[in-house]
Order: sequence, then structure tokens, then C-alpha cells
Amino acid sequence: MSDTSESVSRPSQRWFQGIPRYAWVVLLIAALGWMFDTFDQHLFTLLRVDSVKDVMRAHFEGPYRAELALRPEYAGDPKALSDAVAAALDRTAKEVGAQLTAIFLLGWAAGGFLFGILGDRLGRTRTMMITILIYACFTGLNGLVQTPLQYAVCRFIIAMGVGGEFAAGAALVAEVWPQRSRAMALGTLQALSAVGNIAAALTVLFLSDLSWRWIFAVGALPALLVLWIRRSVKEPEKWQHARAEATHDGSRRELGNIAQLFHDPTLRRNTLAGVLLATAGVGGAWGVGFFSPDLVNAAFRPLVSQSAAVVALPAAEQAGAIARELKEYRSLVFLVQMIGAGLGMLGYAALSERIGRKPAMLLVFFMAFLSVQATFRFLRDPLTAYLLALQLGFFSLAPFAAYAVYFPELFPTRLRATGVGFCYNFARILAAFAPFTLGKLSALFDRPEDPTHGLRVAASIVACVYVIGVIGLLAAPETRGKPLPE
Repeated sequence: MSDTSESVSRPSQRWFQGIPRYAWVVLLIAALGWMFDTFDQHLFTLLRVDSVKDVMRAHFEGPYRAELALRPEYAGDPKALSDAVAAALDRTAKEVGAQLTAIFLLGWAAGGFLFGILGDRLGRTRTMMITILIYACFTGLNGLVQTPLQYAVCRFIIAMGVGGEFAAGAALVAEVWPQRSRAMALGTLQALSAVGNIAAALTVLFLSDLSWRWIFAVGALPALLVLWIRRSVKEPEKWQHARAEATHDGSRRELGNIAQLFHDPTLRRNTLAGVLLATAGVGGAWGVGFFSPDLVNAAFRPLVSQSAAVVALPAAEQAGAIARELKEYRSLVFLVQMIGAGLGMLGYAALSERIGRKPAMLLVFFMAFLSVQATFRFLRDPLTAYLLALQLGFFSLAPFAAYAVYFPELFPTRLRATGVGFCYNFARILAAFAPFTLGKLSALFDRPEDPTHGLRVAASIVACVYVIGVIGLLAAPETRGKPLPE
């Protein structure tokens, strides 16, 4: 089988016509790897509220209840005591959930750096197999955690696999597909990640009666994909050629040397621009956009608690019924958000082929900022939640297609996975502060009479991270219609 990046095509052909079967196999396998990657990511997004509270309960509820019971205002009033403990547990779980999200972003960055370099040194295919095994196995182990520390360690290691898989997969597709079809192939690769997100939402929805621990166990299944990768995908000819050149030319052509991203003025400019662009999208999505389930949880709790179906239940069963219904709402809203995400990522890829990478990115950054403002201001009930989730997913996830399409076009073959991994994942270090910022601002603006007010105000402020992307565009080159750098 030969590489297809230089295949000849008739001008009248559409992007998906005349493509060899092997290129489609590579795209499918890379897309499945990234799809399962996002599936495992967003099991946590959807299970964060319940799982963190459950883990914290054993270490927090008993000691805190004993402490409050000594206070005069709770003496002889068990209901007031229980309400105070529940409110404190909610606050603590929210803070720990934000911390775990930040730890996940830091692990993603660490994995992106490490496996981005290995993707250039070991090869794209080998690196994909290693990273898939890491995130799949540790997602399964995530269901066994008993303490916040164990939870944090699992999330960090999962994130290392997640961070490394994308750079290897994107480089592989970019080097196998012909230039005329590369943008749409990479856009499709990223758009199919929304299928993984949707699968996570459906899994949580249909397994809502099971413990969150069993749902995490489902996340171990993608490890089976490694068997297909090993049998079906070889290293791209571009990478093999780059490795041969490195052998003859020594350090000047060294594979995966992260320092070389900053030696050459052009590569340095491209790297810094890529970091700023990624910071905007990653900070916007993980610092705000993926907290929409938390907003749904807070906004819908009064509606669910007062519903006729819940009120009719015995008091002992009401808490469980409320939790199940809220989990279903979170899953459905997230499902709609991810449908929007898939459409948005395909939309960016097509638009970038028409008007250029940079103008298309400028448009999606601007619209993502507006979509966050609209969602966190106007989401009140199921109807507004579904409508707003669709546009939030469309615009807040569209920048990720930009990174899939654009970042491989900024770096030569010997540094492609390294450069993609560095831009995408150094941004995660910067963006890791976004969930912390959201949590702190949310607490600052909290109002007892409105449990959603703090989160709404905080989200509108954190969404200003998209301005960083606009700054990055000022330094970024336009790459539409140009071949990959050698």
C-alpha cells in the first residue's frame, strides 16, 4: 500500500471522490480513536456531579455533620442539620469537580507534550496504540476510586492518553490524505469526536439506573481498537522519509525535537500563534462550555423537586428520583449540544476551504463568545436548554476543527506531531485556570435565592478567553491551498 498524499485527481472531483480505500481506513481508525477518546472524556463531564459527590460524601459528610451538630442553632432540629450538610456537600463537590477538571487539563497537556514527541520519534501508529490503551484502561479503573486523590490520579493519567492520541491521529490523516481533500478529512476526523460525546450522553442516559462506577467501566472497551490498528495501519511514507533524513543529517533534522519549534523564526511564530488559538478554544470549551450540565443541574433542580411525579413519592424516595431525573436532563441537553458540535466542526472545515483558515476562525471565535453569553443568561427550562445547547455546541466546539485542519499545516513532517501536541496542550496548561476561575467567580457571585446566578455571571466573564484567539490570529499565517511543509 502506498501513501496517498500526492495522488492525482481531476479538478471536477469533490473532496471525497477518487480517494483510495487505504486512506479511508486510516481516517476511520483515527476517527474511532479520537471518538472513543472523547467518549471517555465526557463520561466524566456527565458523571462529575454524582461521582464527585459520592466520593466526597464518605470523607466529608460524617465529620461535617458531627461538627455542625455541636452548634446551638442545629440542636433538636435534624432537618435543618441535614439541609446544612447537604448544601455544604454540594459546595465542596462543586469545588472538587472544578479541581478535577483542571487536573484533567494539566494531564492532557503533559500527555500532549510527551506523546507528541513520541509521535514523531516512534511513529504515528505506535503512539496511537499506546495512548488508546492508557485512556481506555484508566477510564475503567476510574470506576473503582474511593478517595479524591485516587480520582485525581486516574483523571490525570486518562488525560495523558487523551492528550497524546489527537496529535498522532491528526498527523497520520494529514500525511495520508491528498492535499485537495486534507481539510475536509481532518474536519471530519474532529467532527466525529462529537459522535463519541453523543455516545457518552446516550450511555449515561440509558444506564442511568446503574451506579456511575459501572458506567465508567464501559469506557475500557476502546482498548480493543488497538488490535485493528496493529493489523491495518502502517507508518506514513512521509514520516518514514523524515526518519531516514534524520538518520543521515543528524540533529539538524532530528525527529520530535521540541526545541526546534523555537529556533526557526517561522516555526516560532507558528507555534506561538497556535498556542494562543488553542488557548481560546480549550479555555472556552473546558472553562465554560462543558459546564452546561452543571447549569442544567442547578436550574432544573427546583422544577424537578416540585414536579407532581416527585411530590407524589414517599419522602425517602424523593432524593433518588430527583437525582435520576436530573441525570437524564443533563444527558439529553449534552446530547443536543454534541449534535450541534458535530455540525459546527464540519461547518468550519467547509468554510475554511471557501474563505480561508483565518477568517473562518475569527468568525467562530466571535460566535462562540456570543453563544456562551446567550446560554448562561437565558437557559431556564427544558425548551430553552435544548435550543441553546444546540448553538452552544455548534460554535464552542467549531474551533477544535480549526485545530485539526490548521495545526498540521504549520509544521514540517519531522515536527508535525510535536508541534500539534505542543500547541494544543500548552494551551491546556493556560486553560486549566479557566475551571478554577469559573468556580471562584461562581462562589463570589452566588446568591442563596438563586443557585444559578453565580455560575451565569462567572461564565459570561470567563468567555472573554476568546479574545486570546483573536490575538493569535494576528500572527498566524494563512495556509489554505498550500502543501504540507516538508
